[in-house]
Amino acid sequence: MATPVVMPQQGNTVESCIIVAWKKQAGETVAQGEVLCEVETDKALVEVESPASGTLLAVFFDEGAEVPVMTTIAAIGEPGENVDDLRPAGGAAPAVQPPPTEPAAPPPEPEPPAAVPAGDGESRLKISPRARTLARQKAVDPHTLTGSGPGGRIIERDVLAALEARPRMTPLARSMVDSGAYVAPARGSGPGGRVTAADLTPVAPETPAAPAAEVEVIPVRGIRRLIADRMLESLQTTAQLTLNTSADARAVQDYRRRLKTSPEAMGLQNITINDLILFAVSRVLPQYPDLNALFTGEEIHRYRAVHLGMAVDTPRGLMVPVIRHADQLSLKALAQESKRLAAACLENKISPDDLQGGTFTVTNLGSLGIESFTPVLNPPQVAILGVGSIQLKPVQGEDGVQFIPHLGLSLTINHQVVDGAPAARFLQALSQALARFDLLLAG
Repeated sequence: MATPVVMPQQGNTVESCIIVAWKKQAGETVAQGEVLCEVETDKALVEVESPASGTLLAVFFDEGAEVPVMTTIAAIGEPGENVDDLRPAGGAAPAVQPPPTEPAAPPPEPEPPAAVPAGDGESRLKISPRARTLARQKAVDPHTLTGSGPGGRIIERDVLAALEARPRMTPLARSMVDSGAYVAPARGSGPGGRVTAADLTPVAPETPAAPAAEVEVIPVRGIRRLIADRMLESLQTTAQLTLNTSADARAVQDYRRRLKTSPEAMGLQNITINDLILFAVSRVLPQYPDLNALFTGEEIHRYRAVHLGMAVDTPRGLMVPVIRHADQLSLKALAQESKRLAAACLENKISPDDLQGGTFTVTNLGSLGIESFTPVLNPPQVAILGVGSIQLKPVQGEDGVQFIPHLGLSLTINHQVVDGAPAARFLQALSQALARFDLLLAG
């Protein structure tokens, strides 16, 4: 009996997946555990493995098809097995059919189809060559003519009759109309209703279509569709307010330099400025539970643990994996987890479960030179921190103005549930924690 290949369930929130590529074709022999195809959820790229060894008898969906989870997408078995009972509704016909028990009678020879002239729409009209040539010369649209020839064919006299029925025009007006750039009224302002150049109406120029080779059409689906829907939903359903400040960056810069020169055996050299920021957020955020929360529309859920989302830029689009219990991790452990999650996103191996459950998000555009920006909330979260680049900022000191490196911070909150004052206090505390990072580590 043939074995069905089922579109796997990918986390609790994934309802369908898109088949990106079949790695095996119908008729090929496959081994159990061998990759049959790649499918894309709205969050990740996943490989679907063969549940059995045998022949891939049928593929029920083409590449690009969006298929509900737990739907049979293919069948594996012995050559010749009938798999019609496994084919889902809406699926394509099996790519490999079992051989018939008796030779099928050859189909009757089809009658040759009537020849259809190639070319544009005009060439498919019933129109004589002389009439077509004259119509083009005189700028007469043959589609507007009624043919008087055999079978309704448009002949030369039909074009001449149309020309005769045209309004009387001056030679200049006629040449302007024949150019196709102007339209004449039924009656002009000249003697006897003659149409002059002043009576003509210019034809609105059409915007030329870009050559097909210069246009790339990209279907909006998968993670791109998710981003589009979530960003629009975020702005339409929440009252977003962004507060901007900056933090003295000298302490984190100094500490980062010490980490880079630390013994390799300690495993601290790859800790980045972003890891230090994530660590500082994880320690400060529990003091401000209003921001470490989710808003369902009816209830506010405050969390004691910090499940920290971190935005990752990937070729497929923005992804936000979650560092769970970030407030309980050491700096080294947090950095290792951030590297693992980022690599999984970039390699399309992230688990859907790693992309949900966040209570607060950090997005960092500092490496791209962005000083400040307005991050968009990741609902149902009520706050998101945007991190900008480190820039010199003039600060008044005892000895005059000094230029001190500062890190840009932008906090967006849902003003429906978070007021500006607690959001500002959180930013102030975070700025102080970054400016005194050594003390934060000692806490």
